[in-house]
Amino acid sequence: MRTLDLAIIGLYLVGITLFGARFRRGQHTLKDYFLGGRTAPWWAISLSIVSAETSTLTIIGTPALAFGSNLGFLQIVLGYLLARIVISVLFLPQYFRGEMFTAYELIRRRFGERLRALTAGTFLIARSLAEGVRVFAISIVVSVILGTGEVVSITLIVALTLFYTFEGGMTAVIWTDVIQMGLYILGASLSFFVILQQIPGGWGHVVEVAGPLGKFNIFDFQFALNSKFFSTTYTFWAGILGGCFLTTASHGTDQLMVQRLLSARTQADSRTALLASWAVILVQFTLFLLIGVMLFVFYTDRNLPPPQPPDRLYPQFIWQFLPPGVAGITIAAILAAAMANLSAALNALASTTIVDFYQPHFSKGKEGSVRLSRIATVVWGLVLLGIGILARRWGSVLEAGLAIASIPFGALLGVFLLGTLTTRVRENQAIVGMATGLAVMTYVRFGTTIAWTWYVLIGTTVTFMVGYMAAILRGRKESDE
Repeated sequence: MRTLDLAIIGLYLVGITLFGARFRRGQHTLKDYFLGGRTAPWWAISLSIVSAETSTLTIIGTPALAFGSNLGFLQIVLGYLLARIVISVLFLPQYFRGEMFTAYELIRRRFGERLRALTAGTFLIARSLAEGVRVFAISIVVSVILGTGEVVSITLIVALTLFYTFEGGMTAVIWTDVIQMGLYILGASLSFFVILQQIPGGWGHVVEVAGPLGKFNIFDFQFALNSKFFSTTYTFWAGILGGCFLTTASHGTDQLMVQRLLSARTQADSRTALLASWAVILVQFTLFLLIGVMLFVFYTDRNLPPPQPPDRLYPQFIWQFLPPGVAGITIAAILAAAMANLSAALNALASTTIVDFYQPHFSKGKEGSVRLSRIATVVWGLVLLGIGILARRWGSVLEAGLAIASIPFGALLGVFLLGTLTTRVRENQAIVGMATGLAVMTYVRFGTTIAWTWYVLIGTTVTFMVGYMAAILRGRKESDE
């Protein structure tokens, strides 16, 4: 037990919780609580987007991927850029026509209340399941440090994050994200150089050992329309197409991200924040993947067996091999990513619950809605805690989280594209398309070996085509009548 490291971690947890809670005084309306009053600058929103996009899954899962394979995950990051351009052109103009609090208000305006409820409900289920995996990932880190049980570890972080999210709303989420973003980039940078110093021969030796084994390979251009092509997770085509569709869905239809875009002062600020966030994401993923390659060399040189499961690799190395002080900062950085993502999810789940389900039927004024929003935040905190406890046997935390989110994302994106790219499709046809998309993706996930990187593309295509064909058939039937 390292006193200095534990002191740094404890100071961070107390400090960030108190910092976030101080924003309570500015929360008077739903616009304040869910959009931060639309006062945050674009650069803060950009860093908040990265924080929401990054979680403990990224920090502990990405080095484990590179340790076991190579840098192929960066192919997906290229698709992230293409998606941001699509969102800027296609969705942002729609979101900034009038005052919206959630992504699903756009669906209500285009189709109606039934489809709004269906899309919002799908988000609530999918996001809570995916976030549950991320909550479980927190316990991996805390248990490495304290040796505590998983339930105790999860409860500690959820309780602290819930406190400042409950108090400060979206304003607290954005500004704590900024601090936490800086902290975990600092922690990763420190660990990068310290790991390098512990490898005799430095970077030259890393290249000498890892290079011939293909650890620095990024691109896989194999192309053949067969089962192997679609079951291979990381290829150039899966990265560009799958990464683009995944991020268009996650950043363009998922309230977790859309809420940040809606918090910008103007559409131009929102676009700038979204595009700038990609540069940070690229640097971030590259850094964590290279850490994984260096850990491979470190363990190979010393003939040490890697920790099991693989997701324990990075946090366990930090705690066992990094010097006091550096280890504390790095572990605090991992917890920062966890809390940033969790606070974002809590606020997004609460906003969708209140705006898309409560307000249309039971609204009793702004003050009452803010009070209920805080109650909804607490309820979702308890739900995520429960799912996190159940998520212990779902495999690699990074790929499990991405796979779960990818199942409904295609159906959601397909509906949004039906709403923005067509005029003839009505609510009933869109519902048929979405239901078909969800059914097909459930089969793809549990009945095939198709890689998760293709999930959103398949789900989007099925939903859009079925919805559009249903509209054409409806038009022909009316014409015949």
